[in-house]
Amino acid sequence: MTNYIKNKTVFITGATSGIGEQLALDLSKMNTNLILIARNVDKLNFLKERIQKDVNINVDIYQLDVKDKINVKKIISNILEHKTIDILINNAGLALGLEHIDKGDTDEWEDMIDTNIKGLLYVSRAIIPQMRDLSTAHIINIGSVAGKTAYPNGNVYCASKSAVHSLGDSMNADLLNTNIKVSTIAPGAVETNFSNVRFNEDAEKIHAVYDGYKALSAKDISQSIISVLNTPRHVNIQYLDIMPTAQRNPYLLARNE
Repeated sequence: MTNYIKNKTVFITGATSGIGEQLALDLSKMNTNLILIARNVDKLNFLKERIQKDVNINVDIYQLDVKDKINVKKIISNILEHKTIDILINNAGLALGLEHIDKGDTDEWEDMIDTNIKGLLYVSRAIIPQMRDLSTAHIINIGSVAGKTAYPNGNVYCASKSAVHSLGDSMNADLLNTNIKVSTIAPGAVETNFSNVRFNEDAEKIHAVYDGYKALSAKDISQSIISVLNTPRHVNIQYLDIMPTAQRNPYLLARNE
């Protein structure tokens, strides 16, 4: 199989857990160079060491919260003085709470909006101008099936992912006449630390999410994303839904008795 992304530099937000971490591990085996972004510097250092034990690639790490508009602009500007970013993976995102909209925590709402929407915009705004002159470039935005079909008590999270999907469409339109591809990846049920964050490590609630069926893994999503990335220059897979076989939409999920 042709490796179209060999020696490309990939910028991954939210790189120290779940899909972001798995992508870093899997892309390193595709001989890409990595720029890894996350809030936890200890986890970043551990991931860098883990990757460089197995492969000889460049791995740069930066402690950064994508919600921090000033630092996002400053750090990415510094990176672009000596690096070219060929692939951007807007992976940082989270869900918090699962309450009726009239009982939701407004601080949690702001955290989701600031991370899932504004953080994606801050990072994209800083990187896209440099991509315009590249012979090929690619942006991956991590959406969700919840961005297409809202579910009860998902309100603000669903709205934030709907915005991610709309932004993917807008990016593709605005980047006409460039060589920048834009893909929205919309996973269904994936067993990562997603529910740990959402339910604040409440084991009973976390177990209930994944009980009775085989959910997707971070590896499943990572391999699908690599398939989308590893395409010829003229191929742009703009949207991809990925669900476990037991799930057909957020409402239809077959669980074993």
